[in-house]
Amino acid sequence: MQRIRTQSWFQTADGEPRGYIDPHALRELWFHTGTACNLACDFCLEGSSPGDKRLELVRFEDVTPFIDEALELGVEQFSFTGGEPFLAKQLIKILEYASRFRPCLVLTNGTAPLQRRFEQLLSLRHSLHPIHFRVSLDAPDEVTHDDGRGEGTFEAALKGMAMLHEAGFRVSVARHMADGEDSVAVESDYRRLLAARGLPEDLHLVAFPDFATPGSHPQVPQVTRHCMTTYQDEEGRRQFMCAYSKMVVKRQGQMRVYACTLVDDDEDYDLGGTLRQAMEQRISMKHHRCYSCFAYGASCSEA
Repeated sequence: MQRIRTQSWFQTADGEPRGYIDPHALRELWFHTGTACNLACDFCLEGSSPGDKRLELVRFEDVTPFIDEALELGVEQFSFTGGEPFLAKQLIKILEYASRFRPCLVLTNGTAPLQRRFEQLLSLRHSLHPIHFRVSLDAPDEVTHDDGRGEGTFEAALKGMAMLHEAGFRVSVARHMADGEDSVAVESDYRRLLAARGLPEDLHLVAFPDFATPGSHPQVPQVTRHCMTTYQDEEGRRQFMCAYSKMVVKRQGQMRVYACTLVDDDEDYDLGGTLRQAMEQRISMKHHRCYSCFAYGASCSEA
C-alpha cells in the first residue's frame, strides 16, 4: 500500500507539475547507519553529531533482510553512509555479510572511530568482493577543513586514509564544491596534497555542493515536469540516483526505504518497508536537493 502524499509532491507552489524520475533497476542499495557522529559540523547535510538519534544506529538483523531482497532484485553494490558508520557497533559484521555477495562502499570521516576499529577492519581485506572507503576531506588545506570539522581533523582524516591505502583498500575522497570555484585548480591542489602524503595522486575526487541542513528550505528553482522532459530524455533521467538506487534508514525502530541518499528529512520520500514496493513508485523532484542533482549532476554514487 502506497502512502498518501502531500499535494506538493505532485505540484509546485505555482501549480506546475513536478519533475519526476521513474525507477528502472536497483543497481545500488544504500544503508544509513545512523546520524550519530563523533564530529558536529554545522554544515552537515545529515545534521549529525555525537549521540544524535534522528536516524537510529542499525544492527545486523536490521540490514540483512534488505541485503537479501536486493540480491533477488539484481543489486550490483551496497553502500553505507552516516553519521559516522564506524559508530555502528555491528558495522564490521554487516560488511562481512554484504561483501560476500557484492562490492561495498563506506563513507567515513576517517578519524578516531575508524582508527579505533582498524584491526577488526583488516579481516575484510580477504572478502570475496572488495570494500572501498570514501574519506571526507573538505578542502586541500588544514585551516579550511579544520574550521568546519574541528582542530586536528584534517591530519586525522589523512592518517585514516593512509592506513586504509597501506592496508590495500581502495580509497576515494569526498570534497566540498564552492560556488564559482576553479575546479581544475582545486583538484590540482588535492593532487599535490595526496602526493605529498604518499597517497596516489589519481584518487577519485567526489565533489558536493552545499546541500543545506536537514529540515531547511533554501530557495532554489523548482524542477518541473517541463524541465525534466525538455532538458532530459528518458536515458538522461536514468542517470539520476533515484532511478537506480534506494536508501534504507532506521527511524523510530522501523526500517524504511527512502527514494534518495540525500533526502531523509521529508516523509513524502518514504517509499515503504520493502525494496519491491519502493521500486514501483515514481519519484517527485520536490526536495530542494533535487535541484542540485538537476543543476550540477550531483551524485553520491561511485557504482
